[in-house]
Amino acid sequence: MDEMNDRTCIVARRPTGPDEAIRFVAGPDGTVVPDLKRNLPGRGCWVTADREHVDKAAKKGMFARALKAQVEVPSDLGAMVDRLLSRSALGALGLARKAGAVALGATKVEAAVRSGAALLVLHAAEASEDGVRKIAQARRATVHSGGPEIMAYKLFSEQELGLALGGTNVIHAAVLAGDAGRAAEKRMVALDRYRGGSPDELAMFAAIADGNDAAEDME
Repeated sequence: MDEMNDRTCIVARRPTGPDEAIRFVAGPDGTVVPDLKRNLPGRGCWVTADREHVDKAAKKGMFARALKAQVEVPSDLGAMVDRLLSRSALGALGLARKAGAVALGATKVEAAVRSGAALLVLHAAEASEDGVRKIAQARRATVHSGGPEIMAYKLFSEQELGLALGGTNVIHAAVLAGDAGRAAEKRMVALDRYRGGSPDELAMFAAIADGNDAAEDME
């Protein structure tokens, strides 16, 4: 079977979807290298795309067995993958900004959410609880009115967002629909998944769904 079609995680021992695994190869010097673009030459292996599985593969010596070679695993491989995913996400965010697919500031973000134009919301790590809560209320209201479920992420610092978006004091941002926005969304989702996901976000939408079901039962 072709390697690119056989994305079986070497840790979980189960097939993964195209966006659910990270490919690794042995570099020319025998060091394990993450191949996020899946285009590096040589034999590769796949690991479920989250930090827990990558760290386990490194700790348990699974890369040598999967790659059938004596390889050196960087001590910070898990952190290295995080940095690469973060850089990719911020780069895509910058391109989305240039394409006019990013709204900045709490007021514009809330408007984008309520109109359903936002694909996702980004809050800086330094964002206040009050600011986050106001936008969360808009997201819930959008769902209740039949609009889309708009996820919100805290993946970057204020400084990181500012550098990517060419501004200062970037606390709240919304990624908008369009090709550039979709590309940024894909990378944000990948980074969030790698860091363990956003269970509080999923729980919020599950609670909304339960509330809607209960309301329908009472009608």
